[in-house]
Amino acid sequence: MSRSLADLTVLVARVSDMYAQETGVQRDDDWYALKMQEELGELIAEHLRLSSRGRRKNLSDAEIEKARDDEAADLLAFLLLYARHNGIDLDAALDRKWFSYLRADEKSS
Repeated sequence: MSRSLADLTVLVARVSDMYAQETGVQRDDDWYALKMQEELGELIAEHLRLSSRGRRKNLSDAEIEKARDDEAADLLAFLLLYARHNGIDLDAALDRKWFSYLRADEKSS
């Protein structure tokens, strides 16, 4: 199933709203930024575990890969939440920052 960034943002925002309601956590500017950092750290930990540079804790490769994938999803979700909270249009930013290279390459071909 393929979803747009906007669709994904709506879905992760709903989950984040549920989490905030259940826990009472205050989601301010710092919280969004720090949660991205936390999730990146967790993703790196799974990467290191999978590459035998971290403690495996008797986990199989499949278990570590699943944990890595889940942490990558967490990081993406918090990036989307951060962007939403700060009014960042990721589609426009990607078009401006990344995809301009593609347009330049097409012109030079």
